[in-house]
Amino acid sequence: MIARSLALALLLATSALASPETDRWDKHKAAVSITRDDFGIPHIKGKTDADAVFGMIYAQAEDDFNRVETNFINAQGRLAETEGESAIWRDLRMKLFIDPAELKAQYAASPAWLKSLSTAWADALNYYLATHPAVKPRVITRFEPWMALSFSEGSIGGDIESINLGRLESFHTGQSVKLSAVELGSELLEPAGSNGMALAPSRSTSGDALLLINPHTSFYFRSEAKVESGQGLDAYGASTWGQFFVYQGFNRNTGWMHTSSGVDNIDEFALTVEKKGGKYHYLHGTNWRPLAEKSITVPYRAADGSMKSRSFTTWRSHHGPVIRAENGKWIAVALMHRPVAALEQSFLRTKTTDLASYLKVATRRANSSNATLFASSKGEIAYLHPQFVPIRDPKFDWRKPVDGSDPATDWQGEHSLDQLPSVMNPSSGFAFNVNNWPWTAAGPDSPKQAAFAKYMDSAGENPRGPNALRLLSGDRKFDLSGLLTTAYDPFLQGFADTIPPLVKAWEALADGPQKARLAAPIAALKAWDYRASETSIPTSLAMFWGDDMVKRFGPVAKLDEEAIVPYLASAKVPDADRLAALDAAVGKLAGDFGGWDVPWGHINRFQRLTANIAQSYDDKLPSTPIGFASGNWGSLASFGARQRDVTKRWYGDYGNSFVAVVRFGKDGPEARAVHAGGLSSNPASPHFRDQAERYRTHDFRSVYFTDAQLQGHVEKTYRPGE
Repeated sequence: MIARSLALALLLATSALASPETDRWDKHKAAVSITRDDFGIPHIKGKTDADAVFGMIYAQAEDDFNRVETNFINAQGRLAETEGESAIWRDLRMKLFIDPAELKAQYAASPAWLKSLSTAWADALNYYLATHPAVKPRVITRFEPWMALSFSEGSIGGDIESINLGRLESFHTGQSVKLSAVELGSELLEPAGSNGMALAPSRSTSGDALLLINPHTSFYFRSEAKVESGQGLDAYGASTWGQFFVYQGFNRNTGWMHTSSGVDNIDEFALTVEKKGGKYHYLHGTNWRPLAEKSITVPYRAADGSMKSRSFTTWRSHHGPVIRAENGKWIAVALMHRPVAALEQSFLRTKTTDLASYLKVATRRANSSNATLFASSKGEIAYLHPQFVPIRDPKFDWRKPVDGSDPATDWQGEHSLDQLPSVMNPSSGFAFNVNNWPWTAAGPDSPKQAAFAKYMDSAGENPRGPNALRLLSGDRKFDLSGLLTTAYDPFLQGFADTIPPLVKAWEALADGPQKARLAAPIAALKAWDYRASETSIPTSLAMFWGDDMVKRFGPVAKLDEEAIVPYLASAKVPDADRLAALDAAVGKLAGDFGGWDVPWGHINRFQRLTANIAQSYDDKLPSTPIGFASGNWGSLASFGARQRDVTKRWYGDYGNSFVAVVRFGKDGPEARAVHAGGLSSNPASPHFRDQAERYRTHDFRSVYFTDAQLQGHVEKTYRPGE
């Protein structure tokens, strides 16, 4: 405390130029209070929205300044300045879209209210650094208001991160780049996305709408907070570190849960390119247009600690920047990039009062990748498709690069909200999305696929979809506990589809050593109900078998443009390979754990050891068993775990993170939640692991939304800087 005071006094005494800024600091901190509850979650109150933003971001910095800064380092394409040469291509990818000069101009032209919030955001981080001299930023030593626009839609990186780094590198170096196992299809990453469910009063025991908020992200990716102001802000939920709005959450009257959708709204255009007069041109119709040329410099930290840089000549068509070459063509990409509108939409939806006001905010159409599950105190529910969807000629296959020389492939404006496959207040009484297609979102009341262009969805169904639909269909009524149980239903549809062909292959096998060797594992799998649990031996067998099958057939399925689970269930897979993969799984289990009959919870673990963004894991140190499994195989509750180079156990780092269930009662919302591990990233904090056991057992804590609910659960109350 003394060090903070001295540092601030020195700052004030030595910098007359800082006077306007420090005046704002003083006004904000006088108008802000932060109350930490018994789980360390901050409840921020501010006189104005800007005050609340100041308190919210200050509290985030207290809990994890490293992640706050890192998110904005990444968003501005500056990772290589701290992580070295390996991050150059990631930075170049961001810099193709993120230009500080452009963001500064957009900030200058933004509405006054947004400027006020962005200024408060920067003030909070600069004030935190001024009062915490021991905290050393990796790159950003001073935050500017325009920086808030560098990442404004919700998910860090957003659409930009869909651009393949290896192919971008190959384009600029002329050298082939080895594809990763994930890119080849021989390894599965945990699906990036989320689950959302909304239930109407007709499907609720209380007669109130219910909402499941179930993001699937990297662990420790989001902060949790209650944020309140005298200007009507009154929201609770999760925010990606550094963002000044509740990204997934609720207020007194509305709740919003975003899921990654399969909408096809990022398009690639194959350009016919020729050099004319020393400059590159591309064909469009009968005309040769000049490619806009721009030099981008990427600073990076060399191995010896010195700063160096590499410069790249980049090109842009009217579609967007060139990102790779393919079959003699240059490929340009078009995607949504509306920083101001996205930030406006992200903040304003947190103050909505009903579905109509939420839709009014959505008319900005700056939500590109996210479907939304919505519920309100009026009993309204909805599935809302991502609002940014360009109008395109449906005769083209937009999943692949289209001919950029053909003017017919140009975008023709955007679809209005009423042209999207959304569902509002369905008679079925439910709406859901689990990163699957929208055609089953509300059961029989779902949008009809035939009525929409194919580009409205490119993801198709996934193993989680049928399970969610099965659980929500019918006339069952839910309370919060029932919704929570549904969210953690352990049925693994992917194995329900792929294990029966394996069993049949074994049954058809002639008597011999392999049949005898696999008899007991097959018997276990045959008797299995395809439900994961800590004590389940078949889950372990299936996960190891599935891992081997993906290595064998993932690349083939990818080349055939087929989803891996349907491919593995099909007759395309030889029986001999199914059995060989089971042999391999049995052998690996025995080698790693002493036998094949190992309960899943002994293998599948949660462990949090450090504050590092990239976690380390150690089989010798304490960890927590987890009974649920990967969403790749249909688990609604997602736990993306894998074996590490130095471990035999599988440790999770992606999936269920912040999860909540909400009831919108007449007297205000009732909610329960859990956060992976705990809110604080400080290993010395009591809130570093205090929710690990709750995370394991799905024992959700009560959310303290009101002052009355918070009473008796206060750890401390203070003002920023205290």
